[in-house]
Amino acid sequence: MAYQRLSDVFVPTVYGSYTAINDPMSSAFIRAGIMTTNATLTAIARAGGKLAIVPFWKDIDPTLEPNYSNDDPADLAVPNKIPYGTMTARKTWLNQVFGEMDLVSELAGSSPLQHIRNRFGEYWVRQMNRRLIATCVGVLADNIATNGGDMVVDISAGVGAAGVFGANAFIDAAYTAGEQADMFKGIAVHSNIEARMLKNDELVDVRDSEGNLTMKTYKGRAVIVDDTLPVTGTGPARVYTSVLFSSGSFGFGQVEGSAFALGEGAPKVAAEVVRTPLAGHGGGMEAIVERKTWIIHPQGFEWVEGTLVEQSPTLADLRLAAHWNRVVDRRQAGLAFVIARAE
Repeated sequence: MAYQRLSDVFVPTVYGSYTAINDPMSSAFIRAGIMTTNATLTAIARAGGKLAIVPFWKDIDPTLEPNYSNDDPADLAVPNKIPYGTMTARKTWLNQVFGEMDLVSELAGSSPLQHIRNRFGEYWVRQMNRRLIATCVGVLADNIATNGGDMVVDISAGVGAAGVFGANAFIDAAYTAGEQADMFKGIAVHSNIEARMLKNDELVDVRDSEGNLTMKTYKGRAVIVDDTLPVTGTGPARVYTSVLFSSGSFGFGQVEGSAFALGEGAPKVAAEVVRTPLAGHGGGMEAIVERKTWIIHPQGFEWVEGTLVEQSPTLADLRLAAHWNRVVDRRQAGLAFVIARAE
């Protein structure tokens, strides 16, 4: 019996045309409007180099007193200018490989590429979310070290119910942004914090016209559950970090390369199959490779390069305070943090 191998049927244009779950819209953070695809960041991802300077307009100073009109034609008003700032964003080059020995199994069905593409897709969506959360951890560490924790509400040392996540801690965290508290549109929590919300009967289901659950909300904000959020301690003393997000608090730029993706040719080869016929003592092995170029950047913060072990920031690098710096006023930074117990 002759088996159809991946290397026999792999065609980049066909592989890329499959509807796969690693479309960015598969990320709960994008569906909630927290991470938005950004044309500027995508253009940076397509360009050369590791770092890019991203300009942004700052808000008009609200303390600037207006002019008072008069009837003197010689009294000319002096125009003001809108201040601007810059953020440094960091490009990341990623790849992953999955392989199988010929004698172990054969991919089943009429479309083995569709199957392996979807397996890869789930992996990349999770990696996207992990990198976003790792960035939040680094921003939190920098905020505590540099800005006195003005984006953080930590009640974890409270006795009894005073140290447990609840509405008061959530509201206090939102109001670390003062009059801009309403900008927060989502919150990412560990599943144990979600359980606390359920026990308090504070979650509201949002369903589509057919009754399917689309998301849960807490105090009108989208809830994203991710157990990779930081947890410290053990048992009932465990402490959880939850993150509040404004709309578009993260920008996302990507390049998958070649004609079937964004068409810029970077990475040079976005996906390919590698056959090693002598592996397995001649039994043969095949591996499929995908490569990504990503920028996942928190708005209002800049990347500080420092020393990296790899060419791209690892998850451990993203979690370090030394790699982040806030470049906007606290009220313009669309992140806030609650550190609390779940019980």
